[in-house]
Amino acid sequence: MKKHDEGRRAFLVGAAVVGAGAAAGAALVPEANAESRQRTAAAKIVVAPVENHSHAASGGHGAFFNDDDAATVTAFTERLWPAAPGKPGATEIGVLNYIDLALAGAYAEHQDFYRRGLTALDAYCRKSYQQPFVALNANQQDAVITAMEKGEASEFTWPSAVAFFNTVRTHTMEGLFADPIYGGNKDFAGWRQVSFPGAQPLFTAEDMQSRQAFTRLPAKGLQAQASRRG
Repeated sequence: MKKHDEGRRAFLVGAAVVGAGAAAGAALVPEANAESRQRTAAAKIVVAPVENHSHAASGGHGAFFNDDDAATVTAFTERLWPAAPGKPGATEIGVLNYIDLALAGAYAEHQDFYRRGLTALDAYCRKSYQQPFVALNANQQDAVITAMEKGEASEFTWPSAVAFFNTVRTHTMEGLFADPIYGGNKDFAGWRQVSFPGAQPLFTAEDMQSRQAFTRLPAKGLQAQASRRG
């Protein structure tokens, strides 16, 4: 894996350790929220239950994203959390599935934010490389993402390039590290990569006193607990 990819993983791992396993309903990026409140009306949309993952069979989207937008978000999030030997990336972990469900439900107010952001991203890539984001190679995609992060990508008005980057990065982290019941963190792969054990039936006195990373399996999530209660 390239050093650039390792750096992205290290950054997100460091951020995840602070709040791994937090509920997916946490507040969004403040800048994105402020812009959404100013520019979008409250969405009147029936929120689908987060437990419904039937659209995952179609590639993890369909609740909100069309095929083209899903392909772009998949490519973008995979560059934020690229796969490594023995470590699945954002695509395999189900980040697209998580974001798609969230935008059709709890984050519905961000639908226009995403539509406009993805349109601006495509326009910037076509202006700079004469191709859409999904058609660029990894180095070009990284250059586009870096330009957005620094606020140097043109074609963005609302949302700004920085706001869109920050929001997608935040949602990527949620898809990686929130409980799998919300549609991401497939097979607890995100938790395993940051050594977060999930809920355990019992932590022994030795577990609580140990300075070593907790590795006992299996990790448990809300989905598994709900199934047992049923």
